[in-house]
Amino acid sequence: MLAETVTVPDQLARHLARAIGVWPPPAGVSVVEAPVRGEPGWDGELHPVWGLRTPEATAVGVPPGWETGPDPEAFVAGLVEGMFRWSTEPVVAAEPGLWIPAEDPRLPPWLVPFGGDVLVAFAEDGGYAAGVGLKRHDDDVWEIAVGTDERHRGKGLARKLVGQAAAGVLAAGAVPTYQHDLDNHASAKVAAAAGFPDRGWRFLTAADSPEDV
Repeated sequence: MLAETVTVPDQLARHLARAIGVWPPPAGVSVVEAPVRGEPGWDGELHPVWGLRTPEATAVGVPPGWETGPDPEAFVAGLVEGMFRWSTEPVVAAEPGLWIPAEDPRLPPWLVPFGGDVLVAFAEDGGYAAGVGLKRHDDDVWEIAVGTDERHRGKGLARKLVGQAAAGVLAAGAVPTYQHDLDNHASAKVAAAAGFPDRGWRFLTAADSPEDV
């Protein structure tokens, strides 16, 4: 049975062409030289190996001159796989968060590296409850990262913040993406409920490398 063809937004296609070195990927398994893989990412760090496995093909981008061996399939088999999602129709049931500077002293340390404004929901007592940071990879794709204080889990805050943030990303002209481990069922549930379906796309990265594009 042939895989269903997925229409990819132009912004996402441009981003993937840079991130992997080619888009759409050729049939089979490919390892492609992508200059951006040798450049600092959204956080100023190098993320040299990153690719996608779709129902149609697999392609992984590496820096020019990167040693991968003669067998692309063997190289790809040694990579870590996770879930890659994107949305053009997020579910915005409520807007519980406020956009505030990431350096606001009320916020937990994990939000600071995102810079710019982050989306935060506060509890009734004024304390931090949940937040979203944006990994602004380029003008075309901003990846959503969400975290909820353990005292406020189970209230649907993550789902609502992700939907609200995704709508904001789209309004800014970019495509929101969302990545998580395959066994992170809580994150999968949040993503699906916020309008990020499982299209069968998986990101691929080195075992000792962050999972960012």
